[in-house]
Amino acid sequence: MSEAEIDYAAVFQTLPGMVALLTPELVYADANEEFLRMAGRKREDMIGRYLFDVFPDNPNDSTATGMRNLETSLLRVLATGERDTMALQRYDVELPDRPGHWEQRYWSPVNVPVLGPDGKVVLLVHRVEEVTELIRARRTVGDGRTQVLEAELYRRAGELQEINERLRQAHAREREVAVALQEAMLPAPRQLEHHRAAVRYRPATGSLHVCGDWYDLVDLVSGDRIGVSVGDVVGHGLEAACVMGQLRSALSAVSRVAEGPAQALGVLGRYAHVIDGAESATAVTAFVDFARHTVTYSSAGHPPPALLHPGGRVELLDRATDPPLDARPDPRPRPQAVTAFEDGATLVLYTDGLIERRREDIDTGLARLTRSLAAHRELDPENLADAVLWELLPPEGATDDTALVVVRL
Repeated sequence: MSEAEIDYAAVFQTLPGMVALLTPELVYADANEEFLRMAGRKREDMIGRYLFDVFPDNPNDSTATGMRNLETSLLRVLATGERDTMALQRYDVELPDRPGHWEQRYWSPVNVPVLGPDGKVVLLVHRVEEVTELIRARRTVGDGRTQVLEAELYRRAGELQEINERLRQAHAREREVAVALQEAMLPAPRQLEHHRAAVRYRPATGSLHVCGDWYDLVDLVSGDRIGVSVGDVVGHGLEAACVMGQLRSALSAVSRVAEGPAQALGVLGRYAHVIDGAESATAVTAFVDFARHTVTYSSAGHPPPALLHPGGRVELLDRATDPPLDARPDPRPRPQAVTAFEDGATLVLYTDGLIERRREDIDTGLARLTRSLAAHRELDPENLADAVLWELLPPEGATDDTALVVVRL
């Protein structure tokens, strides 16, 4: 039988477990037969109604937390687009044939998002396993010690859920601090205006794996030249932001006195060797000479810059690639290469969050980048940066942070 011949609506209704579908407004869109049977509800009593109008908390129990816990889990799934497995819950249910009478029930819920083509959550799968009878049966046959252990297990489950919620809140606060620190240490856009450049930083969505990416533009000491660089620190949160700040500042300083980008990265690599957390950090730097119309570049394990020529041809600057900053024990000079450009060309540096996707070859991401640059070659740097981010970053947000620098030459 082909996939087109499968009646998924019939499959859903006959699933052996309790499964319901909720809209993002927490309104019942559907429920399978097992859900209706175990909940003791008719389809017309549920479909189209708000979840907590159908199943409110027991008003006779001032300690009831089932509704609040379930709502928190569902809202978290909506916000993150990730599944959430809840701890064992006591959630009493009003008997449908005896209004005002509530039955003590125990549940083990899992909430899973269904994503639409744009990456947004369009439905919530609410799967529930009822364990009330199991608990009652064990209480019936068990001795006092068994009952004490079960009560302790339930209490511990509630404590675990509270601890997980506090951890989520702590991680969210750390992420906010790390992003703020990251943005404070990166050059402000107003400092770059005379370079005809645009810069962008996009933190990873709903993740602590942020704040390791950086960018920089500096005026070089001699001639009509600038240095452009981006880098990526392996790690996350405040630690990565601090390491990033040290490496960015060091490269910014050494670029002003180095003979070329290879020497600058060589010095930075030796500096990275003594910084905890700089292991496997990558960077690429390019020296742009406007008088000679050349770009001299060197890369330490980083994705290649892209040079967008006025006619639309995109050249990947990949002829001077070396291992990451702290991966070379010997003092040999790092490689560098030179390429020419015409007036109106555009130099683009970025971090791997822009092009890399799980289970996808990096060449696919590079091809996607070159197509986007060629298609939008007539745009100014600000609009070009926005167009590239719009086309290349996933609609639901990237799992890695992204830095992007666009310089019109």
